[in-house]
Amino acid sequence: MFSKPRQMQKSILIISLFVSSLISAQKWENDWSTAAALAKENHQNVVLVFSGSDWCAPCIKLDKNIWQSAEFQNYAKDHWTMLRADFPRKKANQLPEDQKNKNAQLAEKYNKNGYFPLVLVLDPNGNILGQTGFKNISVKEYIALLKSFEG
Repeated sequence: MFSKPRQMQKSILIISLFVSSLISAQKWENDWSTAAALAKENHQNVVLVFSGSDWCAPCIKLDKNIWQSAEFQNYAKDHWTMLRADFPRKKANQLPEDQKNKNAQLAEKYNKNGYFPLVLVLDPNGNILGQTGFKNISVKEYIALLKSFEG
């Protein structure tokens, strides 16, 4: 007798949680031109992240501990344009050729030594304001570190 309403309530709850997670998910750009235009429009700097999402342990930790945290996402959405240049190695995770080329161009300009993870704070014109990598610090401390590059 109660199963239909409970089932519906459960379905509504699951859908609501899914939608809210999509809304709060970090918006990552994957193209410099788009990121720079958004940064200029929103009077923000760009946080450029070089990652190896399926092979680089510190990259994976940084993603899990910092980028995916609600605290970081809530701060970043109003303060930075996020740009990711990912270099996956596993065949199943390979990027489309045009994306590989975009990421290679970013690496040629900003990551010639191939450091992973490499996190750069850039102004909308592409000038480097500061750089870091994985740090075993709190989200609040990581935000403060990125903010410190902005002067």
